[in-house]
Amino acid sequence: MTLPEGKKVYFASDFHLGIPDRATSIERERRICRWLDEISADAALLFLVGDLFDTWFEYRNVVPRGYTRFMGKLAELSDKGLQIEAFTGNHDLWMLDYFGQELNIPVHHSPIIREINGKKLFIAHGDGLGPGDHGYKVLKKVLRSPLSQWIYRRVHPDTGVGLAGWFSRLGPKHADAPLKEFLGPEKEMLVQFCLETLKTQHIDFFVFGHRHIAIDYSLSQNSKYVNLGDWIQYDSYGEFDGKELHLKFYGNPPRYKPKTR
Repeated sequence: MTLPEGKKVYFASDFHLGIPDRATSIERERRICRWLDEISADAALLFLVGDLFDTWFEYRNVVPRGYTRFMGKLAELSDKGLQIEAFTGNHDLWMLDYFGQELNIPVHHSPIIREINGKKLFIAHGDGLGPGDHGYKVLKKVLRSPLSQWIYRRVHPDTGVGLAGWFSRLGPKHADAPLKEFLGPEKEMLVQFCLETLKTQHIDFFVFGHRHIAIDYSLSQNSKYVNLGDWIQYDSYGEFDGKELHLKFYGNPPRYKPKTR
């Protein structure tokens, strides 16, 4: 892909719409929609890199209630010709074909590599990548299996969506948690994944979500890892102008500074 003159590629992840309560989630949703409006002027492509919702499960004819502003804005931008692509995260891994059919937004369930203006970008939510975390990797395979999804669809939507939300709330408390710390390259699984990948192929930019830290980290002189942070604490996003990928913040000044090297 070659970007038209003056156009950019945008990345955002970890909106976690739905938590910690309805009022807070709706205000975050409005903020995200304002950002989408503003970037639409020069956006050629938008990647939504997972965990858009804190819980999401698609039945054959039912999807979770809410998120009307966000869905409407995506439909509006897609109808106007903006190319949008989404990824599943660990909180919304049961996204299936609803986005594709209703919004013309393809959903990726695995990492992808895209070449844009001669730069190679590796894009993924980030969950399950890198060394360790074996328990989650096994659980992810089980939850993504067609059999698991078929069984869950036998549960009434009111019970199924409620149960998914209950399980989600047992996990990390993203909405009111203290800021996470960058653990250093030796202990950051995604940094280790990037370094291992670079042994076999060149990637200019690795773009991940999942970690809930805004990170701009140089892996080498010509390769960089960017973690998109979240819209709970950072309101952060990625902007690729065809040459460089920049980590940015919606609002001035940003509420938190990114971890950089």
